[in-house]
Amino acid sequence: MKIRPASPEDSEQFLELMKQLDQETEFMLLEPGERTSTPEDMEKRIKQMIKSNSLLLLLYDGETAAGFLSALRGSANRTKHCAYLVIGIRKDYRGKGYGQALFKEIDKWAAKSGVTRLELTVMTHNERAVHLYEKMGFKKEGTLIRSMVVNGRYVDQYCMAKILE
Repeated sequence: MKIRPASPEDSEQFLELMKQLDQETEFMLLEPGERTSTPEDMEKRIKQMIKSNSLLLLLYDGETAAGFLSALRGSANRTKHCAYLVIGIRKDYRGKGYGQALFKEIDKWAAKSGVTRLELTVMTHNERAVHLYEKMGFKKEGTLIRSMVVNGRYVDQYCMAKILE
């Protein structure tokens, strides 16, 4: 397994990964078939992340993208010290320490980049993810009530953050 920053050349693999995650889990934002992105859209997204000093890490198993962790950095002067995180790992690769490895890489990037606050949201019933985030130093800061509808039911989300020294 290899973790590395995404480059524009990864756009097709990243798109396939996202489509796979849409199918495998209900914990991602988009439902199966809802994603309309093209490889060109993903290439633009990756280039924009690089330009904005944000980071998209990809987890590769050989030629297969198995997971990702993105850190979208604030653009305003008042929020440049913050980054909003999104993580996704394919079903076959979960529970093997890859999530922890991705977070450790984000921590290194944050330390070098002047990012002192990492933020994320997670569905409250996603206990496995909540456990991982708490293990990696994130704390619950609040609850977004009925913030999503999943399978026709309202779902709450935790707002979580980690303050870096």
